[in-house]
Amino acid sequence: MEASTLLSHYLQKIALACDRAPALDLACGTGRNGLFLLASGIPVVFADRDGHSLEHIKQHLAAQACERQRELARPWQVDLEIPDTRPLDAETFGAILVFRYLHRPLLAGIKEAVIPGGLVIYETFTVEQAKIGRPRNPDFLLRLGELRECFREWDILHYFEGIEHDPVSGQPRAIAQVVAEKPVA
Repeated sequence: MEASTLLSHYLQKIALACDRAPALDLACGTGRNGLFLLASGIPVVFADRDGHSLEHIKQHLAAQACERQRELARPWQVDLEIPDTRPLDAETFGAILVFRYLHRPLLAGIKEAVIPGGLVIYETFTVEQAKIGRPRNPDFLLRLGELRECFREWDILHYFEGIEHDPVSGQPRAIAQVVAEKPVA
């Protein structure tokens, strides 16, 4: 599966921000987006609660990555949804990538964990997705305008909200995307 085109479009900005701190591929699954950054020489922390997903990434790195890429990768098995925890508190990142994942209590921690001048690249489903297919649970669907509102104090470099066709399956999906840069001061 290919990485998001948002990453290739903003690769220079991501690389610049990640000179100071690694990127975080949050709820990374099989790591397609983080692996894309890693192939470009950007350090990446792959975070997921599923050890099998992280093992898949390790196997991919062992089989296909060069030594330098393996040095730049760090798996982090973490459950981001344990009530009353703040797993990102002691961490800092140049960029945080979030795709197809929403846990609202984590949003403030995501914003805090990004260094000034760093980026958040976030894409997930909106409530309109329930009319099309899965997911349907409103806990996992952004309200209309919610993502833009969350990053209103940041420099929004890209925003999209609406229906698009999945580049792999061709199926319609209702999503919101933001690429936002944290203010320096």
